[in-house]
Amino acid sequence: MKRIALFPGTFDPFTIGHASVVKRALPLFDRIVIAIGINEGKHAMLSVEERMAQIEAIYKDEPRVEVKSYNKLTTDFAQELKAQFILRGIRSIRDFEYERDIADLNRQLTGIETVFLFTEPQLAYVSSSAVRELKTFGKDISSFIP
Repeated sequence: MKRIALFPGTFDPFTIGHASVVKRALPLFDRIVIAIGINEGKHAMLSVEERMAQIEAIYKDEPRVEVKSYNKLTTDFAQELKAQFILRGIRSIRDFEYERDIADLNRQLTGIETVFLFTEPQLAYVSSSAVRELKTFGKDISSFIP
């Protein structure tokens, strides 16, 4: 059975970390579907078609990555694709706490597991309170400041 992961969200190709997560996920899955959520009430800088074209251009040489749009519950779309996993990119502990709660709910509703991958360290961010604490103790914080 092929291991299929759905990477859902609005997925802006310029958002820090998404490409990093896909790159790190490729060795884990046979197929990754990057899914752009369509929210009729929201207006983005780029249309869904423009975002899809940009993402497809990024992965044109990677046949295991596919780009789709969806306008339904993520879990319903994952089941439609026969995805066994939902892939989530994490940039901070705060992201992880929220995503963990969503993952628990998704697993209870559908049995679909969530795979969390942190972005590469240079693309992550930490809270300002953590940076202040590091600075207080004389630690170099330059790597945490974009």
